[in-house]
Amino acid sequence: MKFIVKTQRGMEGVAANYVKEALPDAKIWISPMGYSGLVIVEAGDEGAGERILEIPEVERIIPVLVEVPAELEAIVSSAEKIASLIGEDETFAVKTKRRGKHGFTSVDVNRELGARIRELTNSDVNLSWPDKVVQVEIIGDRAYVSVLPGEEFRKFTPDKIDARKLFRKVTLVQMPYWGDYKACRSFGEKIGRAAQAFEVKELIIAPKEKMDAFELAEFLKGVRIGQESRHRIQREAYPWKVEKVPVSVWDLYQVVRDKRRPKRLLIITDPKGPTLAEVKADLARDAFYAKEVVIFVGSREGIPRGLFRFADYVVDLAPYMTFATEHGIPAALVSLWEIYEEYARNLEEGD
Repeated sequence: MKFIVKTQRGMEGVAANYVKEALPDAKIWISPMGYSGLVIVEAGDEGAGERILEIPEVERIIPVLVEVPAELEAIVSSAEKIASLIGEDETFAVKTKRRGKHGFTSVDVNRELGARIRELTNSDVNLSWPDKVVQVEIIGDRAYVSVLPGEEFRKFTPDKIDARKLFRKVTLVQMPYWGDYKACRSFGEKIGRAAQAFEVKELIIAPKEKMDAFELAEFLKGVRIGQESRHRIQREAYPWKVEKVPVSVWDLYQVVRDKRRPKRLLIITDPKGPTLAEVKADLARDAFYAKEVVIFVGSREGIPRGLFRFADYVVDLAPYMTFATEHGIPAALVSLWEIYEEYARNLEEGD
């Protein structure tokens, strides 16, 4: 049987050597047609696929069901053999990875082959959560067709609660870093990147007192650089539109005094408070029902103690530890998400 083995780019040679050790009689083609991250393995050994998967350098293997010339008509003609593996009550999707120059596109393959399979099986197409995936790997002048179960590792599945439900109502109040200009900009970049990564409702940069304007300017420049660098990655990686997080500057004490927004939940992260485990049940419930969750994060210094009286929760995220400035946002949001998700799942299950 023939397998297409996928690896990290540059690791195909290493993986091929281990495959050769595991399957001495196998025929191996490293980087077919010059495409890195690929190894084609032809082996007659029973259980060859399982033995290949024992190699950590192997990311994925695709057992080849049909091999045909890389021509649209030839690929569509493989539908009859493929259709026998898809039940009428199962959904499917066709996914094509094309390498090289051809007189057709990947979309053409998906459309034509998908239509023919649907005609033969009367099965429904489901592009999001198919029961079976018809995988077409085109490498130069050859096309390899497989039928695989729905992917084992998916980023987005119906059983996962969307974390954006929480983060879209989170306002981060971050005290700015001050001191050396380069340090200000560096910390600003990390904080801007973190806030954008979580796609929060708003990031407020909140000095607690008068500070050097140029130090603040460098910090804000860093926030913008970090935000834009993360936003570029998000636009390429996500299937949905990602907006930039609004960033504003406001006096720390005035943020606490703000009464315009109802149902705010104010959270301060500080070692003087109880641990997350002690308050998680109430905190998760309140975060779930709040219209806005406002989280205060210190920088070099903690949040002023006088503000504790106005907070709904003062939480110690990691007793006997002090987070670095750039770790405050990720630590607070990941911790809050964990207890929020647990509460949301319990509600779904009627607990």
